[in-house]
Amino acid sequence: MRTVTPFPIPIFTVSKASMGTTQMEQVLEAVTPNSGANFDSYEMVIRFLDNTPANGNNSKPDAPLRTLRSTDFTKDAVTGYPRFRLIVTGSEMLAASGLTLTQTSSGDRFEVRAKMKLKDGSVFDANNTSVNITGGAFYSSPFFYRVNVAN
Repeated sequence: MRTVTPFPIPIFTVSKASMGTTQMEQVLEAVTPNSGANFDSYEMVIRFLDNTPANGNNSKPDAPLRTLRSTDFTKDAVTGYPRFRLIVTGSEMLAASGLTLTQTSSGDRFEVRAKMKLKDGSVFDANNTSVNITGGAFYSSPFFYRVNVAN
């Protein structure tokens, strides 16, 4: 899954003061040898790391965040690959993690990990993909996104 924008992939930040409108936003492109025709889904999980002991340990393990299906994507006129504009708000991250706003503090973070699945059963993620794909100049496909919590 190529990250078209933003490039290079930043560490995203959500604001505790405006979780409903603050967001992680990206344009994703399903790149496969056959112009995305064998792309099936992009599955994302989220976990929360509590880095502020003052409000207790509210860390949460992996939980489903979102699954994008190939039908959610639209063929890009220039590249010919399927594209999708992904927006995940801070409120969605809280809900998926099973957290309330009071359980978060500036300095905490969410981590989003993803898997790209193909129709032939192949699965690609950060564990089985090379550095040329995860951090390369074209693909920029880390399958991992850090989202810091700020005030």
